[in-house]
Amino acid sequence: MTQNQAYSHKHLNSACLDTTCASAHQGLNKSVDVLIIGAGASGLYCAFTAAQRGRSVLVIDHANKAGKKILMSGGGRCNFTNYVVEPENFIGSNAHFCKSALTRYNPWEFIGLVEKHGVPYHERDYGQLFCDDSSKDILNLLLDECSEAGAKVQLKTDIISIKSLPQDNDKQGFIVESSKQTIHCHSLVIATGGLSIPTMGATGFGYEVAEQFGHQIIKTSAGLVPFTFTDKVGEVIASLAGISLDVIAFNERISFPRPMLFTHRGLSGPAMLQLSNYWQVGEAIHINLVPNVDISELLKQAKAQYPKQLIRSVLTEYFPKKLLLALQNLHWSDFKDKELANIKDEALDTIGDKINNWTIKPSGTEGYRTAEVTRGGVNTDEVSSKTFESKKQPNLYFIGEVLDVTGWLGGYNFQWAWASGKACGEVV
Repeated sequence: MTQNQAYSHKHLNSACLDTTCASAHQGLNKSVDVLIIGAGASGLYCAFTAAQRGRSVLVIDHANKAGKKILMSGGGRCNFTNYVVEPENFIGSNAHFCKSALTRYNPWEFIGLVEKHGVPYHERDYGQLFCDDSSKDILNLLLDECSEAGAKVQLKTDIISIKSLPQDNDKQGFIVESSKQTIHCHSLVIATGGLSIPTMGATGFGYEVAEQFGHQIIKTSAGLVPFTFTDKVGEVIASLAGISLDVIAFNERISFPRPMLFTHRGLSGPAMLQLSNYWQVGEAIHINLVPNVDISELLKQAKAQYPKQLIRSVLTEYFPKKLLLALQNLHWSDFKDKELANIKDEALDTIGDKINNWTIKPSGTEGYRTAEVTRGGVNTDEVSSKTFESKKQPNLYFIGEVLDVTGWLGGYNFQWAWASGKACGEVV
């Protein structure tokens, strides 16, 4: 389905804002308490939470499968949460918004659900929890909970129009016209995610609905995404594709000690993905290629003890040979065959700084095509942090990635999906 088929903002406005919209009253063949648009992590969690309260719940999605991003996450093993989740692990224009939901739904509650369903899992670095077998285990868990609670999931369904009913109407809520039926619902939950990975069906539909009802959208951009380079440094990086090493990636705002991966397109790996959430176009990034070692001091000590050594001989234990030679060509080509005794300490300091503080300027990122999340989204100042209800339109809710809340790499965005879905599901 293309955006023009169902998700055109112009289409939504013309079809939905007209309060005399006749088509919305024709063919009404379904009425539910709660309609959730988006069969992803937050939408499914919200669905069974609401259904467990006795609410009639329908989840609809334009995709042919539920939870596509769940299935592909974590290399097919779904990094479903993290042992330690704090508000500091999230960014957004309102840093306080995420606190309420995260406090009320901690990782152990989802771990309990995982264990209840007998899903085997394991911990990796930095408290990340992954399925032992497959991401399907997490999706099946959510679908089983929905089925048990009586929440219905309907796929391959396009949204044609959304119309709010007057507050004094006996049938308060919304009339939603879809490609399969016209639905009346009391509560409408937007759980459509962001723009990341359009091949998985991501669209800007949720933002368009928000704007239809007067919400501001905080500018969106790709998050948790590899950096790209188009200069000479980019050529060097591309020549090193496949090499990985532990680094500290940092800027003026934050630092991340994580692995970094050289690719044909630029720099990836957890260190780069994490830093991308805190990067703006035009900014430089900094990389400490040898954490915990002061390279300038190391070179000066070697000069005193082994004056006939070459710089590359001192550094050989810290880098793969191919990377070491590339760094030599970049940072000390004039000294590559000079003995340490013939290199001034000031030059060694400069070389050391190039390694402990390699400063480079990305040309951009790989964009939404490979981004794990979308930065920005529905302005959280206009949404209740306790119930996720719109402050502009009664009975309209926004949960998950569509909001201006973006988590770190490591299970945080799934924990936000569970927490926001649970909080919303308890009130709709």
